Amino acid sequence: MNPELYLADLEAKPAALTGLADALEADDPFGALPPAVRRVLFLGMGSSRYAAGVAAARLRAAGIDAVAEYASAATSYPPDPGTLVVAISATGGSRETLDAVARHRGRSFVLAMTNRDGSPVAEGADLTVPMLAGEERGGVACRTFQHTIALLLALHGRLTGSGPDVPALLRRAAEAAADLLERRGEWLERAAELLDGPHGVYTIAPAERLSSAEQSALMFREGPRRAADACETGDWAHVDVYLTKTLDYRAILFPGSAYDEQAMDWIRQRGSTVLTVGGELPGARDAVRYRHDDDPGVALLTETLVAELVAARWWIG
Repeated sequence: MNPELYLADLEAKPAALTGLADALEADDPFGALPPAVRRVLFLGMGSSRYAAGVAAARLRAAGIDAVAEYASAATSYPPDPGTLVVAISATGGSRETLDAVARHRGRSFVLAMTNRDGSPVAEGADLTVPMLAGEERGGVACRTFQHTIALLLALHGRLTGSGPDVPALLRRAAEAAADLLERRGEWLERAAELLDGPHGVYTIAPAERLSSAEQSALMFREGPRRAADACETGDWAHVDVYLTKTLDYRAILFPGSAYDEQAMDWIRQRGSTVLTVGGELPGARDAVRYRHDDDPGVALLTETLVAELVAARWWIG
């Protein structure tokens, strides 16, 4: 792992997103899916599972039986011809994902999503979809996480016949990422200072974008090796609020939940430090805004870049 190369990976996000948009306009990578899918089972670990969790929730809202499973779970749905298994692994070699998908090969329809050609997860798969994120030379799954979300949005459109124009959304997200990168001199040092406390950093997001909080916390742990944890905004008042009474509590909050004010009420009472990303809330110490941040789809694809850049700043020193 290399912090300078990790930063370079982040700086390449706009170009990579534009390239993925071009690829999706040229060809539908999900064209070979079976016509009748009764259930969707996502399998993955870490960032892959974070992205899959949001995708599964969106499919359930559209009336499709879908779940994002820890690939390491000892039991799950049994193999079935009507089940679409989406095995996600950026490297293609996650041991837990390989073990889980082995139970379904030849019995369920297996779709492998990976960023490496010829990787083990694609062996015996009925369909392989490349992430097209390019090599992450820094050793951290940042662009692959973003591309996984984008491709799962395209899969949602294929299965439901509804949803956003994904290539157009990706181009808007590329503009948003470019805006954050180009203006980082205006906000990055302040954000890094606000979040730099003695008791770690916390990340909060609505259920519909919980992956943003989970991925952001992971970036703080994986790069600069800071203590970090993620929480869903509504659940925060039931599980994390207690920390504001005893810790120098510092958090990134991604607005958009009906329960933002409930969390911020406690934040104000306890004098805790919150940085909002993509919106402004009373009581927050500061806010990082970016182009198109009023679009929930753009936010889903873009907002983790703030935490990723802060993590790079701390990691490089």
